[in-house]
Amino acid sequence: MNYASWGPRAGAYIIDFLIVTPFSILAVVLGGPGVDAETGQATGPGPLYWVFIVLGIAVSGYNRWYLAGKTGQSWGKKALGIQLVGDASGQPIGFGMAFVRDLAHFVDGIICYIGYLWPLWDAKKQTLADKIVKTVVVR
Repeated sequence: MNYASWGPRAGAYIIDFLIVTPFSILAVVLGGPGVDAETGQATGPGPLYWVFIVLGIAVSGYNRWYLAGKTGQSWGKKALGIQLVGDASGQPIGFGMAFVRDLAHFVDGIICYIGYLWPLWDAKKQTLADKIVKTVVVR
């Protein structure tokens, strides 16, 4: 297999992150703290905050779990010509495993984010999450 190097993988992640960023910005700007009518004090996030947070999670989930699971390509991966597949099958991994892979990225981050750098020296260019769920990213 022609394994994708770290650069395109990181670039795809950045693209996927940038797609969701506007929802976070809108949540903070338009859904800022509500104000108690009697005391004039901030009461916490307004309802628009939660609307934009839920929309951001939905868009990210569609992109990273549904699309990446079904086709092997999130929007970022598609833009950079790489694909997420099962190591043994060479086929897209499905929604459930794409979700589990994102959960497994916790391991990549918990050790000072070293797991995200693992593809720099790994023979199959896998993160620790890829090793856990038995996936690879290919060109």
